[in-house]
Amino acid sequence: MSDSPVLVVTSLHDPTADVVIRELHDRDVPVVRLDSGDFPATLSVEAEITEHGLRGHLHTPSRTADLANVRALYYRRPTGFAFPHLGEQDARFAVTQARYGLGGVVASLPGCLYVNHPHRIGDAEFKPAGLATAVDAGLLVPPTLITSSPDAARAFIKAHGPVIYKPLYNPVYLVDGVSSVVKVAEVAEEDIDDAVAGTAHLFQQRIGKVADVRVTVIGSHVFCVRIDSDLLDWRTDYSRLTYTPVEAPPGIRPSLHRYMNRFRLVFGAFDFAIGEDGRWWFLECNPSGQWHWLETETGLPMTAALADLLGRTP
Repeated sequence: MSDSPVLVVTSLHDPTADVVIRELHDRDVPVVRLDSGDFPATLSVEAEITEHGLRGHLHTPSRTADLANVRALYYRRPTGFAFPHLGEQDARFAVTQARYGLGGVVASLPGCLYVNHPHRIGDAEFKPAGLATAVDAGLLVPPTLITSSPDAARAFIKAHGPVIYKPLYNPVYLVDGVSSVVKVAEVAEEDIDDAVAGTAHLFQQRIGKVADVRVTVIGSHVFCVRIDSDLLDWRTDYSRLTYTPVEAPPGIRPSLHRYMNRFRLVFGAFDFAIGEDGRWWFLECNPSGQWHWLETETGLPMTAALADLLGRTP
């Protein structure tokens, strides 16, 4: 067994990461788990740029990782850097130094397989880039408008209705102390007012769908699960969903891999709507999307595929 570890970068409470780590442990693959939010209280780094490249170590309370000997990094959902004991300006300075220092080191590991590289995740999270890349990759994309113009929004709805509104990114809001997000919703011309001019918005033609599909790409593996419900957005009520493993139509798999290659991803959670004519319409790809609940529901070997990828011999 090689002693080259897999780094798992995520928050303390991440059940999906827990499953992957258990699988790696069962395969005798060493793992070092860390959260950027632990820096510098319980996470430390020393990294030197030498004539031989980057060298050094990361230290957690229970593990040490040789930065020149990391086989793979599984980047999930770490918490952000925080320095609550400092004043506003000092905290802002410390956060930027941590991001570009520790973050820069973690993003520069020699010979490391990133699942996914944090910079590539950032690139792929921009919805306009994802939609444009999907078109270039040969996937069907509903007509879409990104705008801050109320007039443009009304004209788009008139031309392409029915139309839905989607947030371009979904930060968490606290509503009466409960975490909430902005929901996907259908909009009409009369719903558009001057508030649209306040920021950017995404409007998209609503596809008359018979079902949804979540496609999870893990390296060369493609797992497709049909999700049946009567919901506009299936993520709003998991109790009303049924799941069926399916095969992708001809041409979808090559397009998925073209999409992944454009963003240099090795993992992606794709959402499609199946139209009434059977065609698959691309909606989005989340480079850090959830997947393990689908394995629980269907028995598809996703954990094994991910462990195969992360635990490859360095």
